[in-house]
Amino acid sequence: MGDVEKKKVGRKTKYDTNVRPYLDRIPKWRRQGMTEEQICKKLDVAVSTFSVYKNKYMELMEALKKGKEELIEELQDSLYKRALGYEYEEIKEFIEKDEKGNSKVKREIYKRVMHPDVGAIAFALKNLDKDNWKDNPHKVELDQLRFEHEKILSDKKWW
Repeated sequence: MGDVEKKKVGRKTKYDTNVRPYLDRIPKWRRQGMTEEQICKKLDVAVSTFSVYKNKYMELMEALKKGKEELIEELQDSLYKRALGYEYEEIKEFIEKDEKGNSKVKREIYKRVMHPDVGAIAFALKNLDKDNWKDNPHKVELDQLRFEHEKILSDKKWW
């Protein structure tokens, strides 16, 4: 028995039974917006145990990171698309009967336009061009003072 290596015999960890088999799904769950706590619940693993696994198993950290990065990329793409607007096709199918009573599926295709979204534009600019598009509380005060000053000037009719 000296040359034969002994295998460690014992109970498998929850990592082996509940996490490792789902490593390929974890990035998909993250892309769907699931939090680590929700993933823990789905895998039936305590958050504290999951935290230990993240430190112990690099493959788990990579799966979580990959899913989060892909989600961020998809959200950025969606925000960009929504900010600029886009065209899309809408397909409606319905059943139509002819004069003999035979059913036939009819398809209509409509071109639709999603106009640029002002909120998405503002959000993107605040993140991409922070120097020119930041929320400045002092600017609000200055705008209010300018408005009041202009109102006083117009009320006194200086001309």
